[in-house]
Amino acid sequence: MSHLPRAADRPGRFKVAVDQYVAYQRDGFLVVPSLLSGEDVEVLLGLAEDILWGREPLPGLEPVPEGASLDLLYSRFTRIHMLHRASPRAEWGLLHPRVLDVLEALIGPDVLALQSMLFLNPPGRGGQGWHQDAYYITTFPDTLIGVWIALDRADVENGCLWVAPGTGHEPIYPPTRAPAHVHAAGAFQDLREIENASHLDERVNTLSPVARKHGEPFPIELNPGDALFFNGHLLHRSHPNRTKDRMRRAFVCHYCNGRSWVPWNHGAPFEGDCANGLHILGRGWSHLPFAAPKFDSPVWLSPPKEGSRPDRLMGGNEGSMEPESGIALIGDLKT
Repeated sequence: MSHLPRAADRPGRFKVAVDQYVAYQRDGFLVVPSLLSGEDVEVLLGLAEDILWGREPLPGLEPVPEGASLDLLYSRFTRIHMLHRASPRAEWGLLHPRVLDVLEALIGPDVLALQSMLFLNPPGRGGQGWHQDAYYITTFPDTLIGVWIALDRADVENGCLWVAPGTGHEPIYPPTRAPAHVHAAGAFQDLREIENASHLDERVNTLSPVARKHGEPFPIELNPGDALFFNGHLLHRSHPNRTKDRMRRAFVCHYCNGRSWVPWNHGAPFEGDCANGLHILGRGWSHLPFAAPKFDSPVWLSPPKEGSRPDRLMGGNEGSMEPESGIALIGDLKT
């Protein structure tokens, strides 16, 4: 069985520049302006409005009381997780082809879609303290990546994301209750355990000194349709929306390489040792189980084909590059 990954050449495809790939690997994050069109943003904003006003009922979410005020609506929730399992529009957003185009280059060619989240963050609400996403979502190998898509203008006043430079190269700091968390127990000489990850108060969130280890954190201000890609190690946070009249809505998703083993299902039970079979493969292929889109959102997969495997090159004795089949193995040497 041969597997030669090839990106589908389709209208509107986003192609990642080499400098963008380098920036992501160096900084732990990458901003892609205008990745989603205005029309695409309106689809996700429509979903947010329909959920807020109770026009799209969701499992586990109580119906909106008749005559409910805005304050009551805003108090019901500020974010919803795993929305793609209940909403066709959320699944479409999770598997948006231009988002997957970028992921195919940054962590692919095989891309597994794990989680969707809708953030509302109305005035006076929202915010999350310093944390690393791989602290919560475990993948082996560790290939987690988050995608934060702005649906409104996101700036310092209404609670945009802040990132801590250099922390994309930090290990995952484990909680006190589970020291063998992402990395092998005993592999580090001085990897300390932390407390209160995600807590808004930096005095009790013991990741705060790590967030300033490499320099001062800075805000990532985005316009609607802009997307921030960031690796699972990058320390990031947001503050509550301090405006009086602006929302800060965002659609945020998580993915990993499709060949990572994923013992995670957002806290819900699953059969066996991994939950890969519950997550959707959006690009490429995998030797592990995977799910198909529930609402028939398009994906582009490349299953291996019968036949000879593609040539791989190896350095020859004289420095030339030779097909792998032309290089003598120890067992082939003649005396």
